Amino acid sequence: MPGHIKLVKGAVDPDPTEFLVPSMEVKRADQAKVYDAKKSVWIPDEKTHGYKEGLIESGDLEDPASKCVVAVGHEKFTLKAAQVGKVNPPKFEKCEDMVNLTFLNDASVFWNLKTRYQAKLIHTYSGLFVVVVNPYKRYPLYTHRVCKIYLGKRRNEAPPHLWAIAEGAYRNMLANKKDNAMLITGESGAGKTENTKKVITYLAMVATGSGKKVEKKVSLEDQIVATNPILESYGNAKTARNDNSSRFGKFIRIHFTQSGKLAGCDIVSYLLEKSRITEQQAVERSYHIFYQLLQPYGDGIGSGLKNMCHLSSDIYDYIYVSQGKTAVASIDDNEELEYTEDAFNVLGFNEEEKFGCYMLTAGVMSCGGVEFKTKGRDDQAECEDVGPESFPGKVAGSFGINAAAMIKAFCKPRIKVGTEWVTKGQTCEQATGSVGGIGRAIFDRVFKWLIEKCNDTLIDPTLKKANFCAVLDIAGFEIFEYNGFEQISINFVNEKLQQFFNHHMFVVEQEEYVKEGIDWVMVDFGMDLAAAIIMFEKPMGIWAILEEESLFPKATDKSFEEKLKAALGKLPVFLKPASKTDKNAHFGVSHYAGVVNYNVTSWLEKNKDPVNETVVELFKSTSTCQLLKHLWRDHPGQPTTAPKDDGKKKKKGGGGKTVSSVYLVSLSELMTTLYSCEPHFVRCLVPNTHKKPGDVEPPLIMHQLTCNGVLEGIRICMRGFPNRMPYPDFKMRYACLGQAEIASSSDNKVASYALMDKINFDRERYRLGHTLVFFRAGSLAGLEEARDGLVIKWVRFIQGEVFKRVRTRVYEKKRDQRELIKVAQRNFRKFLGMRDWGWFIIIQKTRGMIGLPNPEEELRLLEEKANATFGKYQEALDVTKNLEGQMGSLKDDIGAMTKQLSEEQGNVSVYTDRQAKAITIKGEAEVELVQQQKVLASEENSRTELAAEVKAHSGSISAVKKDIEDVELAILKVEQEKGNRDHTIKTLQDEVGEQDEVINKLNKEKKHLSSTQAKSSEDLAAAEEKVAHLMSVKSQLESTLDQLEGGLDKEKKSRATLEKAKRKVEGDLKMAQDAVADLERTKREIEGVIAAKEKNNGLLSAKLDDEQSLVAKAQKNIKELQGRVEGAEEELEAERQARAQAERQRSDLAREIDQLGGRLDEAGGATVAQVELNKKRESEIVKLRKDVEEANISSESVLSNMKRKQGDAVLEMTEQIDALQKMKAKIDKDKTIIMAEIADARAATEEVVRAQASQDKSNKALLDQLNATNKKVDASNLTLGDYAMSKNKIANENAELFRIVGDLDNNLNIIAKSKSALGAQLNDVKALCDNEARERQLLLGKFRNLEHEVDGAKEALDEEAAGRDNILRLVAKAETDAAALRQKYEIEAVAKGEELEMTKMKLTARNTEAEATVDNLNAKLVQVEKAKGKIQGEINEMTASLDQALVINAAMERKAKSFDKTISEMKGKVDRLSFDLDVSQKNTRNASSELFKVKSAYEESILQLEEVRRENKTLSNEIKDIMDQITEGGRSIHEIDKIRKRLEAEKLELQSALEEAEATLEQEENKVLRCQMELTQVKTETERRIAEKDEEFAMVRKNQAKALDSMQAALETEAKGKAEALRMKKKLEADAADLGLALEHAIAGNAETQNTIKKYQLQVRDAQAKVDEESAAKSVAADAKVTADRKAAAMQNALEEGRALLETSDRQRRSLEQELADTNENLADLGNVNQSIAAAKRKLESEFNQLGGDLDEMTNEARLSEDKAARSMVDAARLADELRCEQDVAMSLEKDKKLLEAQCKDAGARADEAEVNALKGGRKAMIKMETRIRELESELDAENRRNGDICKNLRKSERTIKELTFASDEDKKNHERMQALIDQLQGKVKSYKKQIEEAEEIAALNLAKYRKVAGALGDASADADASEQAAAMRKARARSASLV
Repeated sequence: MPGHIKLVKGAVDPDPTEFLVPSMEVKRADQAKVYDAKKSVWIPDEKTHGYKEGLIESGDLEDPASKCVVAVGHEKFTLKAAQVGKVNPPKFEKCEDMVNLTFLNDASVFWNLKTRYQAKLIHTYSGLFVVVVNPYKRYPLYTHRVCKIYLGKRRNEAPPHLWAIAEGAYRNMLANKKDNAMLITGESGAGKTENTKKVITYLAMVATGSGKKVEKKVSLEDQIVATNPILESYGNAKTARNDNSSRFGKFIRIHFTQSGKLAGCDIVSYLLEKSRITEQQAVERSYHIFYQLLQPYGDGIGSGLKNMCHLSSDIYDYIYVSQGKTAVASIDDNEELEYTEDAFNVLGFNEEEKFGCYMLTAGVMSCGGVEFKTKGRDDQAECEDVGPESFPGKVAGSFGINAAAMIKAFCKPRIKVGTEWVTKGQTCEQATGSVGGIGRAIFDRVFKWLIEKCNDTLIDPTLKKANFCAVLDIAGFEIFEYNGFEQISINFVNEKLQQFFNHHMFVVEQEEYVKEGIDWVMVDFGMDLAAAIIMFEKPMGIWAILEEESLFPKATDKSFEEKLKAALGKLPVFLKPASKTDKNAHFGVSHYAGVVNYNVTSWLEKNKDPVNETVVELFKSTSTCQLLKHLWRDHPGQPTTAPKDDGKKKKKGGGGKTVSSVYLVSLSELMTTLYSCEPHFVRCLVPNTHKKPGDVEPPLIMHQLTCNGVLEGIRICMRGFPNRMPYPDFKMRYACLGQAEIASSSDNKVASYALMDKINFDRERYRLGHTLVFFRAGSLAGLEEARDGLVIKWVRFIQGEVFKRVRTRVYEKKRDQRELIKVAQRNFRKFLGMRDWGWFIIIQKTRGMIGLPNPEEELRLLEEKANATFGKYQEALDVTKNLEGQMGSLKDDIGAMTKQLSEEQGNVSVYTDRQAKAITIKGEAEVELVQQQKVLASEENSRTELAAEVKAHSGSISAVKKDIEDVELAILKVEQEKGNRDHTIKTLQDEVGEQDEVINKLNKEKKHLSSTQAKSSEDLAAAEEKVAHLMSVKSQLESTLDQLEGGLDKEKKSRATLEKAKRKVEGDLKMAQDAVADLERTKREIEGVIAAKEKNNGLLSAKLDDEQSLVAKAQKNIKELQGRVEGAEEELEAERQARAQAERQRSDLAREIDQLGGRLDEAGGATVAQVELNKKRESEIVKLRKDVEEANISSESVLSNMKRKQGDAVLEMTEQIDALQKMKAKIDKDKTIIMAEIADARAATEEVVRAQASQDKSNKALLDQLNATNKKVDASNLTLGDYAMSKNKIANENAELFRIVGDLDNNLNIIAKSKSALGAQLNDVKALCDNEARERQLLLGKFRNLEHEVDGAKEALDEEAAGRDNILRLVAKAETDAAALRQKYEIEAVAKGEELEMTKMKLTARNTEAEATVDNLNAKLVQVEKAKGKIQGEINEMTASLDQALVINAAMERKAKSFDKTISEMKGKVDRLSFDLDVSQKNTRNASSELFKVKSAYEESILQLEEVRRENKTLSNEIKDIMDQITEGGRSIHEIDKIRKRLEAEKLELQSALEEAEATLEQEENKVLRCQMELTQVKTETERRIAEKDEEFAMVRKNQAKALDSMQAALETEAKGKAEALRMKKKLEADAADLGLALEHAIAGNAETQNTIKKYQLQVRDAQAKVDEESAAKSVAADAKVTADRKAAAMQNALEEGRALLETSDRQRRSLEQELADTNENLADLGNVNQSIAAAKRKLESEFNQLGGDLDEMTNEARLSEDKAARSMVDAARLADELRCEQDVAMSLEKDKKLLEAQCKDAGARADEAEVNALKGGRKAMIKMETRIRELESELDAENRRNGDICKNLRKSERTIKELTFASDEDKKNHERMQALIDQLQGKVKSYKKQIEEAEEIAALNLAKYRKVAGALGDASADADASEQAAAMRKARARSASLV
C-alpha cells in the first residue's frame, strides 16, 4: 500500500516533513551542484535509455538541424540539436511544480521526478496534474497529522500531496456549490486503487461530524472497506505487473449535504474485462473468486461450498481458470475467502442471495469442462454424458436447470424465421463459443448486481444530497505488444479524457491571462485531439463500422478490416501498420500519446458477445435459482407462451445491444457528468517493474508520462508563459541587477520594464501582469545567469578581503614573536650574569616561603568551625526527637478520640439514615465540584497553551500589531459591556435589598394574619367547617395515628440516647470554635496573598529596572559603535593622506619621466641597448601607474563599503533601540493593567466582606421571625420545595455548563484558525528571513560579533518574557477564586464579541465570493459573445460556400470533388457548432443550478421559520412548566405574585422578540415571492424572444430547403447520366451484372450522402437556433441571477440579524432565570444557615470555656507550620545567595568579555595600521600581513565562540536557578494546599454536624405537626379524649426533652 504506515496502538504519528519537503542539507547539496548556464545540457543515454548530463563544446541549440558535440567526462558525443536539451539552474532542483521549470524538455521533467522520488518525495505537481509515484514502501504520508497539515489550506500553501488536491476539491464544492471530480489514471500497479482509498479516507476525516452518528455507527470509509473484499474478489485479478490489479474502472461519487457533511456514496463500474473469464496469458490469472471457492475455509460455510457448488479440489479440472497461474505468493486465497464471507454478512446479503452468487460463480467456472463431439457428416455437435457427476450436470445443477435441456439448447438452439420457430444445428466450435458467451454474460451480470447491492448499503435515503466529490479510478493509456479490442476501448476513453483535460486547461490558462491583463492570442488546445476523436465517432467512423459489421451475420474480420481501410484510409490519423512486436497488426491510429497498431482479430465476436437466447429462455422459465432469474429479467429471451406479435415487439425492444453500443452510452454519460463537474487530475506512475523502492527505469517512466498526458500538458504550457513570479519575489531576487531602476518608480510594471530594458532583456520573452511577471520557457535562465555573474563577482571581492585580513594576522604574529624572542634573550643573559651572585641565590631560595599561612592556626580555625557546625546539627537532632515524641502522643490522642467518636456514633442509630442522605448529597456536590475543577483545569491548560504560543510567536510581534489593535478595540467594547454588567449587578443587589424589606413587611403581615386567624378560629362556623374537613380525612388520620404512636414509643426509647447526643453536641461546639479559628486563619492567609501580590509587583518593578539597564547597555554599545565610526573616519583621513602622498609620488615620477624624455631627445643618437632600456623603464612606469590607480580604486571601494556597512549597523542599532523602547512601554502598560486588576480584586473582596457582614446582621434580626414562620409551614411542602429547587438548580447549572462548553468550543475553533493563519505567516516570514540571511551572510562577515551580542540580548529578552509569563500565570491563578462572578460576565461578553467578529468575517467572505462570481460570469459572458460572433461568421462562410457549390457544376468529376469538399467543411463546422452548443448548454445548466440554489435557500429560510416557531412553542411550554413549578412550591402568595409578574414580563419580552423575528421572516418570504415573480417575468420574456428567433430560423430553413432541392436536382441529373452510360455498355454482357451491382451501390451511397446532407443541415439549423436561444436565455438568466444573488444576500443578512437577536434574547432569558434561581436558592440557604447558627449559638454559650485546650493545640500546630515556613524561607534565602553568586560570576564573565572586546579592538587597530604599513611597504609585507590577519580573525572567532558558549552556560545556570526557586515555591504551595485540605476536611466534619442539628430541627417540626394533628383530633371526636390527652402529655414531655 503506497505511502502508508502501520501504527502501534497509542503511538504518536511520526513527523512527515522529510517526505514532503527537501531538507536544508539536500537543498545545500543541490545548490553546490556544478552548473554552467551556457554549456550544461542533457543528452540521451543509450545504456540506460535515460539521460545524462554533459557540457556542449560546439553547435547551435536553436537550430534543430545543426550538429552538437557534447563532452561527458572523457567521452564526446555528436548529436542533433533536437536531441540535446538544456539543464535547469540549481535553483529549480527538486521543483515542486514542473511547469515552473525554465527548460521544459523531457530530460528535465524526468530528472526532476527521479531526484524527488529518490529523496522520498513521491508527490510532484505538473500544472493541473499531481503526479504520484508508487514508493513500494510505507511512508507516514496519510496519517491524521498530515491531515491537519492540509486541512483548510490552498494548494500553494502546502507541499505537493494527493490530499492537497482532495482538499481543493472539497473546498471548491462547498464554496461554489458545484460537483467536483478527481480523475485518477495510471498503469496496472501504479497505485490507482490505493490512492482512491486515500482520497476517500481524507474526505471521510474532513467531512465527518454530522448528527447521524447514533444511527450510523460505521464510517463511510469502513463501509467502502466492507465492499472492497467483494469487489476485489469479483473484479481483481493477477496481471504481469500487479498481483491484485483492478480489471474494471469505477466512478465513486461521495455525496454531501448542503453544510458539507457526508450523505452517502455510490459506485458506477466501467469496462469489466470479460475475456479474462475464459482465457488468460501464461503469467496471469483469472478473477480471485474462482480460486477462493476451492479453499478449506469454504468447508465450514453451510454444508460446504464444494458440496453445494458441485466443485472438486483440483483447480486444473477447470480449463477456464487454469490457463495461467493458479496461485499467487502475495495473496492468501483462504484468508480472502474468509473476508469475502464476512463482507457478505456485514452488507446484509441473505443466505439465498449469497449461496446463489457462489453457485453461479462455480457454474461459470465449470462451463469450461463442457465438451462437444461431432456426430454425422453435417458437423452437428453433441454431448453424450449429461449425468450429475459430469461437467454438464454440474453446470446445470449450479444454474438450477435440466442438464439435457441445457445441452439441447446449446447444440440445437431455436431461431425465428419469419413467424415460425425452427432449430438450427451447431458445430462443436459454435457450441463451445456459445457456452463461453453464457459464462461471461452470467459473470458480468453477477458483478453488476453486486455493485447495486453495495450501493444500497452506501446510500442513506434520509439525508438530502446537495453535491458530490467523485473519484474516477480507470486504467490509463495502454500500448502493449498486442493491442486488441480492449486496448482500443481503453485508449479511446483516455483520448476523450485527455481532450477534456486540454479543454479545461485551456479555460484555466485563458482565465489566468485575462485576469492578469496580458497580451495573448486565444488558442483552444481542446481541438488538438479532434481529428482522432472524430475518426472514432463520425457516422462512418470506427465505432459505426464496427456496429454495422456486427449486425451482418456473414461479416468477418477481413471484411471489417477492408471496410475500415476503404472508409478511413485517407485520414491523416489512420495509418498503416508499422508494429515491431505484432507483425499481424492491421492498422495504426495516431493518438495523443503516440501511434498504436491494432489487430482486429475476433473484434466482431467480442463486440457481439453472442448469448444463446434459447438457453436464456431456459434460465428464465425453468431455473430454480431465483438470483439467476433476477439477473436475466431484462433480457427478452424466446417466450413460447406469448403471442407472436407480442414476441416480435419484445424482440425489437431489447436483446440486440452490442458491447460497443453499451460502452459508448456509458462513456457519453461519464463525459456528460465530468463536463458538469469541476475536474482535478491525478496521474499514478510505476517507477520500476521489479517493485524496488528508490529504483527508477527511465524508459518505463517516460512511456507513462507520454501515455498519462503529462508531457501533453507541458506542451500546452510551452505554448504560453509557463513561468510566473509575483512582483515582490521578482524584486527581491533580481533587484541586484538594477537597484536604481527598481527604486525609480512605485509602479511595479514601470520598475520591471526599466530593469529589463537595462539588461537588454527582450520584451517578447516576458509579459507583465497586474500581480505576476510571466516568462516564456527558458527565459528565467538568462536572468539567473546575469544574477550569478554579479554574485560571483561579489564573492570574489569578499574572498580577497578575507585573504588580506588573514595574512595580516600572520604577519603581526610573526612580528610579536620576534620581539618576544629579544626579551627572552635579554632576560636569559641577565640570569647568566647573576646566577653566581650570593644575594641572588638567597632571594631565589626564600621567594617560595613568602606569604605562606600558619598551619596550626588553620587547624584551630577548622576545629572551631567543625564544633560549631556539629552543635547546630545536634540541636536539630534533639528538636526532631522531641517533635517525633509529640507526634506519637498526638497520634494516640487521635486514635482515642476516633475510637470514642465511633462508639458514640454506633449508639446514634436514629441519625444514620439521615447522615447517609447527607453523604449522598455531599457526594453529588463533590462530583459537581470535580466537574467544575476539570473545567477550570482545562481553562487553565488552554490559557497556558495560549501563553506558550504567544511566547513562541513573540518574534513576529510586528506582523501581529494590527491584529492586536483590533483586539484592543474589542477589549474596549467588552470593558464597556462589563461596566453595563456591573451596573446590572448593582441594580440586582438593590432589588435584593428591596426584597429583604418586602420580606420584613410580609413577616409583619404574617403576624397580623396569625392574630386574626386566632380570633377567627374561635368562630363557630370555622369550627364546624374544620370538623367537617377532619371527618372527611378521619380514615387517613387513623392510619397515620398508629404510625405516630409507634414513633412516640421510639421517642421514649431514644430519650435515653439524647443525653449521649448532648455530649456529642458539646464536641460539635468545640468544632465550631475550631471553625471560628479557621475563619481567622483564612483572613490571615488572604492578607498574606495580598502581601505576595505586592511583592510580585515589586519584582515586576525590579525587572523593569533590569530592562532599563539593558537599554542603557544598548546605548553604551551605540556609543562604542560611534567610537568605531570615528576610528573609521580617522582611517579614512589616513587613506586620504596616503592617496595624496601617492599623488605626489606620481607627480615626481611624471617629472622624472619628463626629464628622461628631455635627455632622450638630447641623446637622439643613442644605441639600441639604451632604446631597450628606455622601453623597459616606460613599461615599469606604466605598471607603476596602473598599480597606483588600482590602489586608489580599491581604497575608494573599501572606503565606500565601510561607510555603507557602518550606516547599516547604525540603522540596525537604532531599530533595536526603538524596539526596546516599545517593549518597555508595553511592559509599563501591562504593569498598570495588572495593578488595576489587583485593585479591582481587592475592592471585590472588600465588597464581599461587607456584604457578608450586612447579611449576618440582617439574618440575626430576622432569626426569630423566620423561626416563627418556618414552624407554621408544612414539612411536606418544604421537602417538595427543596426538591424542586434542587431540580431547577441542576437544570440551570447543566444548561449553563452546556453553554460554556459551546462557547469554549467556538473559542478553540477560532484560536485554531488564528493559530494556523499565524503559523502560515510565520512560515512565510521564516522563508523570507532564510533568503535574506543567505544573501547577507556573504556581505556581513565582519560584524558577526555584533550579531552575537544581538542574539544574546534577544535571548535575555525571551527569558524576561518567559518570567513575565510565569508571573502573569501566577497572578491569574491567584485571582480566579476572587473574580468568579466577574469572569462569568466577561466570558459572555467575549463570546458576544467573538460572535460579532464571526458574523463580520462571514459577511466579508460572502462579499468576496459574490464579487468573484460576478467576475467569473462577466468573463463567461464575454466568451459567449465572442463565440456567438464566431458562429455568425461561420454561418456566412457556409452560405458563401453553398452558393459557390451551386454555381460550379460544369463537369461531373469537378461537381463530385466540390461536393465532397463542401461536405467535409460542413462536417468540421457542425462539430464546432456542436461543441459550442455543449458549452452553451453547460452555461444554461449552471444558471439553472444557481436558480436551484436560490430555491433551496428559500426552502431553508422556510425551515428556519418553522424551527423558530417550534422554539417559540417550546419556550411557551417551558414558561408553563416554570409557572407550574412555582405554584407547586411552598412559598408565600406575595412572592409567587411577584415571580409571576416578572416571568410574565419576560414572556412578553420574548414574545415581542419572537414576533419581530417572525415579521423579519415574513419580509424575507415576501422578498422571495417577489424574486419568483421576477423570475416568471424573465421566463415569459425569454419565451417571447425564443418565438421570434424561431420565426427567423423558419425563413432560414426555407432558403436552405430551396438550395437543397437544387442540389438534389443536380444529383438526379448525375444519376441519370450514369444510367445512360451504363445502357450504352450493353455489348459487354459478361460485365453487365458487375456494373449493375456497382451502380446499385453507387445509388445507395448517393442516397446515404443525401440523407447525411439533410441531417447535417437540419443539425446546423437546430444548432444555430439553440445557440441563439441559449445565448438569449443566458443573458437573461445572468441578469436574473445577479438580482437574485443580491436579494438572496440581503435576505441572508436579515436572517442572520434575526438569529443574532434571537440568540441574545435567549441568552438574556437564561441569565435572568439563572439569577432568579440563584437568589431564591441563596434565600433558602440563608434561612437554613440562620436556623443552624441560632441553634449553635444557644448550645455554644454554655460550653465556651472548653475550647481553650483545643485553641492551644491549634496554636501549637500554627507554630509548627510557621517553623516549616521559616525553614522554607531559609531555603529560599540560600537559593537567593546562590543566585547572587551566579550573578557575580556572570558579572565577572561580562567584564572578561569587555576586556576581550577591548583586545579585539586593539587587534583591529593594529590590523589597520598593518594595512597602512603594508600599502607603504610592498607586496611581500602585504602578504605577510594578510596571513597574520587571517590567523587573528580565526583566533577572534574562536574567542567569540567561547564567549558565546560561556554566555549560554550562564543563561542555562540562571534558568536552572529560576527553576529551583519555582520548585521551592511549588513545594510551599503544596504545603499550603495540604493545610487547606485539612481545613476543608475539618469544615466537612463541622458541616456534617450542622446537618445533624438540622435533622434534629426537622424532628422538632415533626413533633409540632404531631401536636397540631392531636389537637385537631381532640376537637373532632370526644370519644378519643383520653388517648389524645395521653398523647399530648407524651408530646409535651418529648418537647421539653428536646428543648433541654
